[in-house]
Amino acid sequence: MNPDPLHVGGIFETRFIAAMTEMHYAGVAPHCPLGPIALAACLQLDAMMPDFVSQEHVTLGQGYLKEPFVPVDGYLPIPDKPGLGIELDDEAIADKLGAIVRPQVPLHPEDGTVIDC
Repeated sequence: MNPDPLHVGGIFETRFIAAMTEMHYAGVAPHCPLGPIALAACLQLDAMMPDFVSQEHVTLGQGYLKEPFVPVDGYLPIPDKPGLGIELDDEAIADKLGAIVRPQVPLHPEDGTVIDC
């Protein structure tokens, strides 16, 4: 099972999914294609899942975090600072703020809610 916390309802909902997979002796490998903040949330979840297998990710936070993730012996340490354990690098992300981001799903033209095609 590979739930993405950003698509299944957040950290709390992912915990429920992890509990269900544990009851059925299934492994969990969280999906994380959305960057270092999502990765920080996933790492916190990984630490509490007894059936955790591996963590999918696309970036270690270079150009976004003051202290990017650094693998140690093939593993990412769990951040232990307040919140998700990370701090954004305001100077590094200044050029990214306000950038136009294309939605990945179709949105209703009147109110912007997600719609099925």
